[in-house]
Amino acid sequence: MPTRKVLTLIAGLIMACALAGPASASPADIQRGLGPEPDSLHIHKAQGLAAVNLLRDIREGLVTFDAAGELVPGQAESWEVLDGGRLYRFRLRPDARWSNGETVVAADFIRAWRRAFTPGTAAPTSGLLKPVLNAEAILGGDMGVESLGIAAPEPAIVEISLEAPAPWILEILAHPVAFPLHESGIDDARTAPVNGPYVIAAWTPRASIRLERNSEYYAAESVRTGVVEYFPIEEPSTELARYRAGELEITESIPAGRFAWLAENMPADLRIHPYLGTFWLGVNFHHGALGRSAELRQALSLAINREILVEKVLGAGELPGWSVVPPGIEGYQPARMLYADASQQERENEARRLFQRSGFGRDEPLRLELRYNTSGVHRRVAVAVSAMWRQVLGVNTDLVNEEWKVFVSNRRMGVVTQVFRGGWIADYADPSSFLDLFAGDTRLSGTFYADETYDELLRKAAGASGADRMELLRQAEFRLMRDMPAIPLYYYVSRHLVRPELDGFVDNVRDIHLSRYLELKDP
Repeated sequence: MPTRKVLTLIAGLIMACALAGPASASPADIQRGLGPEPDSLHIHKAQGLAAVNLLRDIREGLVTFDAAGELVPGQAESWEVLDGGRLYRFRLRPDARWSNGETVVAADFIRAWRRAFTPGTAAPTSGLLKPVLNAEAILGGDMGVESLGIAAPEPAIVEISLEAPAPWILEILAHPVAFPLHESGIDDARTAPVNGPYVIAAWTPRASIRLERNSEYYAAESVRTGVVEYFPIEEPSTELARYRAGELEITESIPAGRFAWLAENMPADLRIHPYLGTFWLGVNFHHGALGRSAELRQALSLAINREILVEKVLGAGELPGWSVVPPGIEGYQPARMLYADASQQERENEARRLFQRSGFGRDEPLRLELRYNTSGVHRRVAVAVSAMWRQVLGVNTDLVNEEWKVFVSNRRMGVVTQVFRGGWIADYADPSSFLDLFAGDTRLSGTFYADETYDELLRKAAGASGADRMELLRQAEFRLMRDMPAIPLYYYVSRHLVRPELDGFVDNVRDIHLSRYLELKDP
């Protein structure tokens, strides 16, 4: 064969291999555990923490976070606060671009926000935008999406009008629900133009999501790592094994019961830090006696020994949970559940009394279903809780575990779910981030709780400020703890294993660690 033909053939083979895609991709610069498979990577469909964390790597709002989890300018280079805190005017960066090279304009934000409130495409998390003018009326069906308090007086100016001053609005603007959307491809999160530090290079469901630096990002030169690969791993023990094998630089969590061993054997890698989050059991108010009887829900709550849960079942620094809102929010004292300061024996005695008053007992046993998403930690908690219910109240519990997406779907529909694994990580450092989940016009909690007095307290709080506002929110939480749609179990801490040679990982109460700030240094 002539030499030219041989060279041509070789060149063709090389090109074919190049087009074959990610199968031959080189190892990523940084490999991260993700937790469960993302429920969605569309900004209006994503709810799980895994999805939100990943979306913050590929998309960006008007503001974003620095390495320490503090708010900094994002797509907006600056802003001013006007009208006593009721109007925010943002100026977009002139070099803010989509990954296809087009300029990010104010209309992209208006398009996204209106879509988040439009029936048929509405985002489950649109309630986060309640402080925005007319948002509640739109959610209630009383006004159209065109009345939402967002405007574009100029292509590079975004104005956001609020019902009342809400200083925490900036944190909400860093949440995916407030991100912009390009006019094309909005229904395909994998291929649509993005505006964050990274783009999705490859996605193998249940295996990996590979990100590469977005060359069109306004600060692309400051993105410290070129390739990041996320690995969905629901089981923390599997994640630990892969970390020890050198396959991960960061884990999303650590296995329950391994805290002491890790602290002794891998102290330089173990990172534990306070975190604004609460783990609870949700109660479906659409399900028979569970929805009818507050005494039954209180009995189920009081029968749980939270000290044993955090010390023996979890063992990773968690704290017993007595409220939906965790401690640590400035100016707010959580409203703790009844008998929070009593002994466990006193709690159990009251649990038995309330259980009988609700119509159940040894002669009239109760059978419940406790649903949780697949995870060793969640299974251990479910097993422990079911054992406590049986020992104290004689309740028989059927444990059902489901893959994350199935679990979220069933919880949202509320048809088969009775009691389920729940919880929340603060979207912003304010009690309303937790309390708004249980408002009657949202289904984010999955409990279908509806109480007009509770909703009215939230509405009054929205129009108040300072200590008066915090007191109204505390009254709302007290009512929540009386009605018990959510049974708090423990407060979260962030817990990761991080390679000592990974630079840029900063512990913070929001547990936000954007990949753009991370870089693997030589050991």
